[in-house]
Amino acid sequence: MPELPEVEAARRAVEDHCVGQKIKRAVVADDPKVIEGVSPSDFRSSLEGKTIVAAKRKGKNMWLQLDSPPFPSFQFGMTGAIYIKGVAVTKYKRSAVKDTDEWPSKYSKVFMELENGLELSFTDKRRFARVRLLNDPTSVPPLSELGPDALLEPMTIDEFTESLTKKKIAVKTLLLDQSFIAGIGNWIADEVLYQAKIHPLQTASSLPKESCAALHKCIKEVIEKAIEVGADSNQLPSNWIFHSREKKQGEAFVDGKRIDFITAGGRTTAYVPDLQKLSGANAVNAADEKGKQTSKRKKHRKEEEEDDNDDDSGVAIEEDKLTETAKSKNAHKPRGQGRKSSARRKPKESDDESDEADIGEEDENAYGNDNNEQKKRTRGAIKKKVPEKALSKKTEPARNSQKQRKRAK
Repeated sequence: MPELPEVEAARRAVEDHCVGQKIKRAVVADDPKVIEGVSPSDFRSSLEGKTIVAAKRKGKNMWLQLDSPPFPSFQFGMTGAIYIKGVAVTKYKRSAVKDTDEWPSKYSKVFMELENGLELSFTDKRRFARVRLLNDPTSVPPLSELGPDALLEPMTIDEFTESLTKKKIAVKTLLLDQSFIAGIGNWIADEVLYQAKIHPLQTASSLPKESCAALHKCIKEVIEKAIEVGADSNQLPSNWIFHSREKKQGEAFVDGKRIDFITAGGRTTAYVPDLQKLSGANAVNAADEKGKQTSKRKKHRKEEEEDDNDDDSGVAIEEDKLTETAKSKNAHKPRGQGRKSSARRKPKESDDESDEADIGEEDENAYGNDNNEQKKRTRGAIKKKVPEKALSKKTEPARNSQKQRKRAK
């Protein structure tokens, strides 16, 4: 994303090629999310016929000073970029518009055609940039809320050290705070902390003077080097952590040392554990936190194992319950119905035999043992095929037998 070096490279390109030129024609996108507080037509009329006197910058913001106010101000956001047709201006991954793309780009928010034939465009792919028309950009937010510019208004070592001792927050978080120092973004913060061998989560107020001095020196050197190469990332030194910041965990190395990724200041942060170590209370707190995390993981694993055991025990208990239920049913069967219960579990062929035997006994009791003729007739009738529906009906042998005995008597 555009940070101080990228915005400074754009400012210098405008200064070198556009200052002194009159704006012949302007086109402003109808995008109120990016073009803030003014209509496209009013913005256009404020630009046309004006001459660009200077290109100014503070932090990650840039504005064009015209021969009369108001002035167009550009807050680059995540993907804001300045393009000048026919002029090489630094490109960065998330904002790059290809030379083969249409011109002006479909992402153009403000387009200006100059009197000398040059064409300038401010583009924004993801619409996080803000473009404003201001009479005095430095007197109103966001510029009025910025701290000293990291390049143009650097603190002295003593000022820098003293300001750090008052900040009880992580040093990476502090560097990203534009009200502390303007212009440092995520990649510069990671780079200067790596080169100064300072852990991103180290509390700023706990840094010794030597670390404060090293950080002060690295901020100056990293920014100056990035500007020297026109913010072209391909020309940055190969031993910078910058080149491995977007690699995956386990695949990122710098000078043979492993790079780890954490969150600091709400941003993904690259650092080298072997070189950037926590110290003092930060180290103790980190160890405690690591111990807590380890305990949590162990507890979680133990709970999972107990759950697995409970599942196994549950199956065994369920099987035991089923077995006990079956035993209980067998133990409480009414007397005299054993054969019928047994018969229900047998195949159908044996059901007919059982029914024949039961009914035969009823007939014997009902008509007397010496009534052979009646027994023959009864047994003969049973041998005939009994309808399936009749077999399915439940008989009540005990109750019927008692009634028949009374009649016989």
